[in-house]
Amino acid sequence: MPPRLRMTGIAKRFGATAALAGVDLEVGEGEVVALIGENGAGKSTLMKVLCGAIAPDRGMMELDGRGYAPRTPLDARRRGVAIVHQELCLAPHLSVAENILLGAEPRRLGFVRRAARRAGALAALAQLGAVDIDPDRLAGSLPLAAQQLVEIARALAANPRLLVLDEPTSSLAADDARRLFAVVRRLRGAGVSIVYISHFLEECRVVADRFAVLRDGRSVGSGAMGNAGQSTLIRLMVGREVSELYPRTAHVLGEPLLALDGVSGRRLPRAATLSLRRGEVLGIFGLVGSGRSEMLRAVFGLDPIRGGSVSIGGREVTRASPRARLRSGMGLVSENRKEEGLALGRSIADNLTLTRLGRYARFGVVSGERQRVAARGWMDTLTVKARGPDQAVGELSGGNQQKVAIGRLLHHGAEILLLDEPTRGIDVGAKTHVYRLIDELATAGKAIIMVSSYLPELLGVCDTIAVMCRGRLAAARPAREWSEASLLAEAIGAQPVGAEHR
Repeated sequence: MPPRLRMTGIAKRFGATAALAGVDLEVGEGEVVALIGENGAGKSTLMKVLCGAIAPDRGMMELDGRGYAPRTPLDARRRGVAIVHQELCLAPHLSVAENILLGAEPRRLGFVRRAARRAGALAALAQLGAVDIDPDRLAGSLPLAAQQLVEIARALAANPRLLVLDEPTSSLAADDARRLFAVVRRLRGAGVSIVYISHFLEECRVVADRFAVLRDGRSVGSGAMGNAGQSTLIRLMVGREVSELYPRTAHVLGEPLLALDGVSGRRLPRAATLSLRRGEVLGIFGLVGSGRSEMLRAVFGLDPIRGGSVSIGGREVTRASPRARLRSGMGLVSENRKEEGLALGRSIADNLTLTRLGRYARFGVVSGERQRVAARGWMDTLTVKARGPDQAVGELSGGNQQKVAIGRLLHHGAEILLLDEPTRGIDVGAKTHVYRLIDELATAGKAIIMVSSYLPELLGVCDTIAVMCRGRLAAARPAREWSEASLLAEAIGAQPVGAEHR
């Protein structure tokens, strides 16, 4: 029996860049294959070829033993191939039901059968256990995690034979991710073939039967997932041994730079008290909805503070604006860098210097050349891979975008960095660069709060860790006193949450 999918010698160039240089991939019927590689390895380009978004320059594809060359994504969908993109592709002004059945609406005499469409959307959501999502609600009004579930439900509604999941858990809470894994297993049992793309290698080990690794647009390895250790996969991905994923040095903790005393917001957080010292990396863990991001937004002045106080360097700034906080030496990198952290259509130079353009202006006119000189310096310092400072940030890989977002705070002179999910959606090699940067910043005396849902990086990067449960922040403890199990237990309230002070 031929495999469900066979891709042989797939190549694609964009000008002088070879995005794919001869990739082979096979997926059997009812098999889950993890497609692994760093950002820029060619995974997205290969999936665009598979789903008919772009045509390959050369190579062959077969679906169930028959030639396969989709002209459009709709053509691929009709052949039984569906994809869930990492970047959400919802129509925000349409309802959840309209999004899920978009392009496949049940009709009678040319008119959409709204009741049937709603029922179909509910059935697709039910497969994910997402019965609390209202099919009549506008998709754009949903939280990011719920939008991700709607995106997945849309793919399931097409009853695909081959399903591509590109970073499907990047915005999901742990419970939603577990439900998705159960759906993947159920689909596999029903004979659906799945290409699973994720930067979380532990996740790939949970759901995948086999792995295939891309590096620099080429196939460099494949095999049974059960036979591959994490060090083997990382070595294939980056082309070198990775003996230390979390580079760090001993940090000398200095005087307190930031103090929260009983901070509460409009809804979340309910009570947050902590003290952040110079040279310290303080990790914050909690389930989605626990109030982690809301706490950072309140601390930076983006959301109102209803109770408690915030002090920077001993001076209270509770009612100060974000601009005033920035001037006081505090900076925030949002978890949603695409919409809140970066101006994707603007250049690297603009993004790096945006908050301090005055130093490059004379008589109110900004010197682009002076901007570019400064940007090149930061790009060298942060090892940003790009054509140059004039390149649009939206064209960079996720890891390089994150470096630019952090670089803007450093250019502004921030001493306190609030980093919300700083490695979300970037590959293992880029994560190591970000970890090294965080370590260097702390060594240089910066104070850092790092919110993360990824327990290994909190334990590997942070000096101290505090857990947030139901809006309340427990006492921070040295990272060496925590384990993944104890962090999860405190996050779900399985053991008493510590006093809200440090």
